[in-house]
Amino acid sequence: MILEIHPNYIEKKGKKEFVVISYDEFKRIEETLNDYEDLMELRKVKSKEKDKATKNIDQVKKELNIS
Repeated sequence: MILEIHPNYIEKKGKKEFVVISYDEFKRIEETLNDYEDLMELRKVKSKEKDKATKNIDQVKKELNIS
């Protein structure tokens, strides 16, 4: 997924000092960063849990008395 943004730069003394983007672009960036953080957390947890025992759906149903 490639984010397409259209920044507008505000300069101070000839150097870029601030960036202005649309609210929609900001929300897309924010959502993408949140998704990325979630993915990194998931990978971290999966890495820690990789050697733990698992149960298949039939085992879980039996334990919960679900048909």
